[in-house]
Amino acid sequence: MLIYLQIIETDEDKSTFEQIYEAYRGLMFHAAFKVLTHEQDAEDAVHDAFLSVAEHIKKFSRLERHKTKAFLVTIVENKAIDLYRKKTHRKEEILWEETTGLAPAYEPEDGLTRCILKLPARYREFLRLKHELGYSTKEVAELMGISWPAARKLEQRARDRLEELCREEGIL
Repeated sequence: MLIYLQIIETDEDKSTFEQIYEAYRGLMFHAAFKVLTHEQDAEDAVHDAFLSVAEHIKKFSRLERHKTKAFLVTIVENKAIDLYRKKTHRKEEILWEETTGLAPAYEPEDGLTRCILKLPARYREFLRLKHELGYSTKEVAELMGISWPAARKLEQRARDRLEELCREEGIL
């Protein structure tokens, strides 16, 4: 709460903010969680909402109690929707392999997963973008920073290699 209080100038406004924070943080979390269905994301939305409240605390001192509650729920729902849109925007998807450069550290149970994990990282990345995340070949090319013909060739090679590995594994 100290972060929020540093934004506020007067002691009276700080007191108003503390009362709002204590009275409504649970309700705000609940409203954000209904939109996002993920605890950390809901906490982020509530944090963003309280930053906005701290920046505009003067407006809250003039509101009636029931209007304050409705206003806070509206703010946190809007912050949650903004966060949801940001998280689901496909261009902001960060691939696990891209950030670490490593393959997942678990032993897969089914043969197809084992075959996919044996593929070179570039092939796995292409197949994940195309089939798991639903991007078109053109979109994958843009995301991977390659030309569309190169992406088509990469897709062909990835599928051929996956088919070869599946035959070796006895899946096909």
